[in-house]
Amino acid sequence: MVGAAIISDGRLLAAQRAEPPELAGGWEFPGGKVDPGEDDEDALVRECHEELGVKIALGERVGGDWPLVLGGSVLRVWTAELVDGRPQALEHLELRWLSAEELYDVDWLPGDLPIVEAIIPYLR
Repeated sequence: MVGAAIISDGRLLAAQRAEPPELAGGWEFPGGKVDPGEDDEDALVRECHEELGVKIALGERVGGDWPLVLGGSVLRVWTAELVDGRPQALEHLELRWLSAEELYDVDWLPGDLPIVEAIIPYLR
């Protein structure tokens, strides 16, 4: 799994899941699955286009492999900036731009929560 820490004007974009039922309502980094034959970076750019209707440019990798509670897989996260478009909740319930002080105002999914702390330095 891949995720984007999309940062703009010192704020992080958080996305509220619509599905599956066991994850619905939780907040996450936009992203998703890597298709067979696709590299992580290409998958992340594709997923953000599909989920948010935007084009992003990836920055640096944040940490290593972050374990996910469900499915026994890992999440790989990159910082990212918007290149084209304005994020829309095409596959999510809601999107929010969060400042460093607001990061914990949403209920992050367990797999995404540890990454939030690692993102704080990128918001300053």
